Amino acid sequence: MWQLVLQSLIFGILLGGIYASLGVGFTLTWGVTKILNISHCAFAVLAAYMAYWLLVITGVDPLVSLAIIVPTFFATGLAVYMGLMRSVFKAEDITMASMVFTIGLATVLENLMLYMWSPDPRVMIASYTGKSVILGILVIPITALVCFLISMGTVLFVYLFLHRTYIGRAVRATWQNPELASLYGIDKEKVTMITFGLAMASAGVGGICLALISSFYPSIHNIWTIHLFLIVIIGGVGSVIGAAAGGIIVGLLNALCGVFIPYSWLPVVSFSTLILLLLVRPRGLFRA
Repeated sequence: MWQLVLQSLIFGILLGGIYASLGVGFTLTWGVTKILNISHCAFAVLAAYMAYWLLVITGVDPLVSLAIIVPTFFATGLAVYMGLMRSVFKAEDITMASMVFTIGLATVLENLMLYMWSPDPRVMIASYTGKSVILGILVIPITALVCFLISMGTVLFVYLFLHRTYIGRAVRATWQNPELASLYGIDKEKVTMITFGLAMASAGVGGICLALISSFYPSIHNIWTIHLFLIVIIGGVGSVIGAAAGGIIVGLLNALCGVFIPYSWLPVVSFSTLILLLLVRPRGLFRA
């Protein structure tokens, strides 16, 4: 029994770290621009399909394809902001307007993927799929371990970018006090555009890593989005460290629920945890 619990804890941490790479872009966009991007996970699924077809058609490893997909998604984020999101900032309530708008965008993306690739689940099988590292009584899947390290590397990159670079400090200044940041000459539109690019690139990483450890299909973005809300609200809106902590908490909840209670009770446990944390710390575990 305890071996099963320990094994679940390890897998929960690995899964949570992967969720964190998906959550960091979502919390960044929400915190900096006040835009609630419901289509974030739909783009993550699109990245998974891109990696899948690169693997099937050309034989490119999904993790190697990150070198192509991440820059492509950064540029996509810039294009989405310039072409679609700028009009949202004219709304009186940016958060509500963006939520409605991006729900529509997510629906369009989902139906395009359904039309192009059918609703059938897909599985990415790389050369290392099914292989494990054995540490005593523990069996650690290599795929989950590598994806965890890449995801944590993504979170660390975003954190260092925000705290150690001029552009990153401009992003944080815009989040904390937009009016004062403008007085100091910070271009709010450029900062917002870069934020969207980073968020979309991190969505690409998270989508590919999640698709490597489980099957995926066009509508799975709805499930990922529920997890994303839990991660961001638990960790704190706008907090990169909070996204990492929230991701691991959600990952552990996912893994341990299968050990102690029926897996169908996972939503009850997840949202009960959310309600408890909101009562104790309404702003989440970490502040931005």
